[in-house]
Amino acid sequence: MLGRRKKNSRKQAESRWRLPDINWRTLGMSLGSVVAVCALAAAVTWTLDQPIQSVSVSGRFQRVAPVDVERVVKQQVRGSGLLSVNLDAVRKAIHTLPWVDAVSVQREWPRGLHVLVIEQVAAARWGETGLLNTRGELFSKDERHMPPELAELSGPEGKESLVAQRYLTAQGRLIQAGLRLTAMRLDARGAWEFDLSNGVTVRLGRRQIDERFDKFINAALKLVTQRGGDISYVDMRYTNGFAIGWRGGATHTSKEDGGRNA
Repeated sequence: MLGRRKKNSRKQAESRWRLPDINWRTLGMSLGSVVAVCALAAAVTWTLDQPIQSVSVSGRFQRVAPVDVERVVKQQVRGSGLLSVNLDAVRKAIHTLPWVDAVSVQREWPRGLHVLVIEQVAAARWGETGLLNTRGELFSKDERHMPPELAELSGPEGKESLVAQRYLTAQGRLIQAGLRLTAMRLDARGAWEFDLSNGVTVRLGRRQIDERFDKFINAALKLVTQRGGDISYVDMRYTNGFAIGWRGGATHTSKEDGGRNA
């Protein structure tokens, strides 16, 4: 009995580890199908991956030259096919050109690429040679030809976006009154002031900037609009009022004055 049990257990172990029967004919047909599909895919890829022969460039160009875009693209795609070309690398290469804000690159069958370029929109100058876009980004640090109609903004390094956003907000409200900003400054102590197109300087100081600007719009703007030629500056750094510096040298403080703050 013992010997029979050992034989039965050996047979069970052998049957447990026995490989299933393989239909070699079916397997061969499956492998052949895979090879055929791979060969077909390779043939299609080779057929479609033709050398790039044309590059079309579109956009509203004022500062960017389409020929420069085309030159950068051709350098980047040299030796690449339409399928194998790295479109992301092409986009990054175009972004190195001055005044380029956004880029779209698409394949054009059978042997071309189409490039759409969106230029930067300069919203203001930064210092003497910098330019800021509408997002407050410093996109050019050494611009040779500065648009004279743009306001000049200045401030500590890294504060470009903050100054630009405050400028754009203030400009929108002043335009409604027929005035515009020509300059806005943030000094190292955190004090704000801006110049108007009629030559008046408005001092806001370091505290309650939004509240003081609102007070200027509501209480002082009408006088500045009417008598801008006689006014040198408006000082909004007062608790309940403001001061006016006349071009003749005299200073007038509003009756609500409660003392000046920084």
